[in-house]
Amino acid sequence: MAVGIQKKIKSAPDAAGVYLMKDGNGAIIYIGKAKSLKKRLSSYLGRALSGKALKMMSAASRIQWRLMPTEAMALLLEASLIHKHKPKYNISLRDDKSFPYVKITNEDFPCIYITRKKEDDGSRYFGPYTSAGLLREALKIIRRAFPFRTCRKLPNKACIYYRLNLSPAPCIGKISKREYSKAIENISMLLEGKTESLVKKLGVRMQKLARHHEFEEAAKIRDQINTLSSISSSQANPAGLNELQDLKNILRMKHLPLRIEAFDISNIHGEEAVGSMVSFYKAVADKNNYRRFRIKTVEGIDDYQMMAEVVYRRYARLVEDKLPLPDLILIDGGRAHLSTAEKEIKELRLKVPVISIAKEEENIYTADTKNPVKLTEGRLALNLIRRIRDEAHRFAVSYHHLLRKKKLLVTSY
Repeated sequence: MAVGIQKKIKSAPDAAGVYLMKDGNGAIIYIGKAKSLKKRLSSYLGRALSGKALKMMSAASRIQWRLMPTEAMALLLEASLIHKHKPKYNISLRDDKSFPYVKITNEDFPCIYITRKKEDDGSRYFGPYTSAGLLREALKIIRRAFPFRTCRKLPNKACIYYRLNLSPAPCIGKISKREYSKAIENISMLLEGKTESLVKKLGVRMQKLARHHEFEEAAKIRDQINTLSSISSSQANPAGLNELQDLKNILRMKHLPLRIEAFDISNIHGEEAVGSMVSFYKAVADKNNYRRFRIKTVEGIDDYQMMAEVVYRRYARLVEDKLPLPDLILIDGGRAHLSTAEKEIKELRLKVPVISIAKEEENIYTADTKNPVKLTEGRLALNLIRRIRDEAHRFAVSYHHLLRKKKLLVTSY
């Protein structure tokens, strides 16, 4: 195994993604996905490798990877890359007939579903994929941005998925054939791994709608672009990079805040108090680096001291383990919450910029400005900060509810 590959593997991030192995001529010989690139690639450094793996690693000269927000989205990218490049050591996935596919039927209003049977029926097939479970998860994510039909036979009335905004209800004429075809083409581009091209295409359409004062439709496209920012590869995410550039300019930072960590506190009357930390890399949620904290040192209702505890515990651990620090820390709250977090950062003698966002007027507070930064609605940086703040809040509340549920189960016996 080449020394360069060993060094590269040791630097792999603990994040979901797709990795590509190349030989000395630059040809791709293997493509794989992982929930944690660090753990998956480190397994190639072990001694208990199969004959196929040993042969592959002896031929490998370079490794590259592309980060993804979830393993489910990594699955889609892996399959599209394997279909495109047909690597030598991915023979089993290309030849085995038992793996699942995504089927888009050949109809006026195509149905989309998972199948293991590929037929010559005029339908479009994507795959094969290595996990039906992850594939279902990926389709759920896509469906929230681009609703589609899943019923095998068109009914004569709308189903529950229409009420959940997961189906455009072609069965009752809520969408035209032309508009539905556009949605199917967008979904096809996602399944083919052409997310960057899709973002550009939607951006052009959004601007055209805005110029014609069709603001409601333009807002829908904007929401789709924001969703794509969170499910696309963080190494090819122009929308997210534009948001980061805008944030950098507003905060007058020297470098792009590629890694942003955000904190929130959740409790009811001080009970089952918890803190959450979410991590975003290149404007994409990096869920493998999320952290949850049960409050240990604070009694009663004191959000400020709870925030202080969580922030200190997080960065004291990073200092102790000599791990990289984020480029920016985001606190959910106003000026007082910001001051509380900054105090803990200074106590640890760290130099990481800290900002906060207040819920009421969505003002941004920074350490070096007296007055809050007021961003206009639709500003790229504000969209990013809101997305990160809302995810931190969701993560904190879900953990709080989990602990309350466990407590109720214990007390009921």
